[in-house]
Amino acid sequence: MGVRFNWDFLGIMASLACAIHCAVLPLFMTSLPLFGVNIVNNLSFEILMIILAAVIGLYSLTHGFKKHHHRKLPITLFIVGIVLLLAKQVLHEWDIYFLIPAVILIVAAHYFNYRLCRSADQCHTDDCKH
Repeated sequence: MGVRFNWDFLGIMASLACAIHCAVLPLFMTSLPLFGVNIVNNLSFEILMIILAAVIGLYSLTHGFKKHHHRKLPITLFIVGIVLLLAKQVLHEWDIYFLIPAVILIVAAHYFNYRLCRSADQCHTDDCKH
């Protein structure tokens, strides 16, 4: 009996971790620089989180697309969310206006992918492996 890993769950958790980092840390942990820890507004950390979310998300969503539901909606939502996260890094004065919809779109993409994978009764092509 093999163990199955739910990539959508990991993608949702990575997106939520990113949201917590971006929204909660600046509010509650402004004392981190006093201890020599600076992950708030650290460009390297921000880029690392976006890359992590993109890699996990794209793997999860393409797996669901190829093997189960063949719907482009989750991947489209996800890509728009990642583009908004990248825009947040460039247009700092508008970051909250990019962050909130980005997180909503990324979590929604994983949610829709999860629901579509669970509801897929038949394959649309011969390469599906249900």
